Amino acid sequence: MQLQYFLILAAALFCIGIYGLINSRNAVRVLMSVELMLNAVNLNLMAFSNYLDPQEVKGQVFTVFVIAIAAAEAAVGLAIVLAIYRNRDTVDMEQFNLLKW
Repeated sequence: MQLQYFLILAAALFCIGIYGLINSRNAVRVLMSVELMLNAVNLNLMAFSNYLDPQEVKGQVFTVFVIAIAAAEAAVGLAIVLAIYRNRDTVDMEQFNLLKW
């Protein structure tokens, strides 16, 4: 397949992630949108790695690192959301004013 198809798909995924990040008030949806954006970056890394030098595995190595970072981000983010939900009984982003003076 051609590189352009992968880039269009990755751009669409990234735009959907940005839309979800901007318009969502639910913290879990915001985390899902960030994960969607990271997966779009992974798709770009894999497509460019395959297009530029199919014999090397540099893009695949970076993709594995991004997946590991995304897993850690999801675990920490969900733990924070769960802790806030236990204290505030909501996951609405507008009511997260714990750090305001």
